[in-house]
Amino acid sequence: MMRPVPLSVAVVLSACCMVPAAFAQSMPNSLNMSCAAASALVRERGAVVIGTGPNLFDRYVANQGYCSAQEQVAAPSWIQTRDQSQCFVGYRCREPYQRGN
Repeated sequence: MMRPVPLSVAVVLSACCMVPAAFAQSMPNSLNMSCAAASALVRERGAVVIGTGPNLFDRYVANQGYCSAQEQVAAPSWIQTRDQSQCFVGYRCREPYQRGN
């Protein structure tokens, strides 16, 4: 009876370990895209995680509506693409600047 347990644990662990690799492969990479394609992707999806280099990524949004209503603001964001070193793709959700803190 103990034999199936290690086998099922091994199957679950192997499935868990494969998820990050699959996620990384499906994430769009700005360095492989034109500026127009990257900005269109953000506009069309509304919010998307884009890789911007080895082990670098962030979430880009089309407008303030994709940020937490009271807690975040949409800050303009430029990233490097295949054809431009500074491409405006949309916004990143950030904590608002608070004076005196």
